[in-house]
Amino acid sequence: MSEAMIIDPERLVLVRKTRKIGRPKLAKLTGLSERAIARLEGALNAKGDVPLATVHRIAIALQVRPELLTGQLPFTMAALLPTEVPDCCSCGTCTAH
Repeated sequence: MSEAMIIDPERLVLVRKTRKIGRPKLAKLTGLSERAIARLEGALNAKGDVPLATVHRIAIALQVRPELLTGQLPFTMAALLPTEVPDCCSCGTCTAH
């Protein structure tokens, strides 16, 4: 994986709504602002890559693999099954949960 990734805005919205998590709650779970979440969902103009650590924080909060959010993993019901939070990952930002 590279240092940054591009999140598919439609997938982020779909996963968030499937999990019944509003933007305010996702912002709180990830430490991002609601505005940042809206930007990632395409509600506001967003350009460029998202830091890998941010993608991982969102994926952990939504209990999915990061690749589901980026489009690298097919969008299936199996992919929506909650994943366990990893003890650590290669991004170096994970902490004990």
